[in-house]
Amino acid sequence: MNKTAIILGATGLTGSILLEKLIKDDRYTSIKLFSRKKVFFKSKKVTEYQVDLQNFPSFSDDFTADEVFCCIGTTAAKTKDKETYHAIDFGIPVAAAKLSKQNGISTFIVISSMGANSSSAVFYSKTKGEMENAVLKEQIEKTHILRPSLIGGNRNEFRFGEKIGKIAMGFLNPLLVGNIEKYKMISPEKIADCMIILANSSNNQQIFSSDEIQRIANS
Repeated sequence: MNKTAIILGATGLTGSILLEKLIKDDRYTSIKLFSRKKVFFKSKKVTEYQVDLQNFPSFSDDFTADEVFCCIGTTAAKTKDKETYHAIDFGIPVAAAKLSKQNGISTFIVISSMGANSSSAVFYSKTKGEMENAVLKEQIEKTHILRPSLIGGNRNEFRFGEKIGKIAMGFLNPLLVGNIEKYKMISPEKIADCMIILANSSNNQQIFSSDEIQRIANS
């Protein structure tokens, strides 16, 4: 199998782990990275495109693949301006989905967030919910939306609130079972594993909660 994958957000925590896994996966012979800064990952499989991710028409001819993995996301602490935040968390994934549909890419997998709801009074959750709705509206043949809970692991940047949350969840995780299992902290490795498994399966489910992501990754 000679597959080509596109990763958006390969410089982030989950995206960088996904990249490493795809490089080791013999099913993939080509991996295209579209980002505003270079990753400089040395592999014959990888082609990097340093682009403005808010201007998809400028690189539409190169945006061809079997699958798109969208790992784009920011935080309220990092991006305080709501208009800029919306342009990233909503604008980029939706533009990517539109271009995927236009270019005949049949698989689109995007990381959203637990609690995503277009009717939410919380701006973050509302934005994620609106993004999900807009992506699904494109009716790409195989669309998967992942809603992880708090993501573990070490980022390149320090986020104080997230750090405290991870410490707390480290103690609470064993207690979260049954109907509240979806609130468990999840590792970026599990999210990446789940994305690859879904891309190579016949699963047609569209939205996955955090506990479902964990179970698929462990399967």
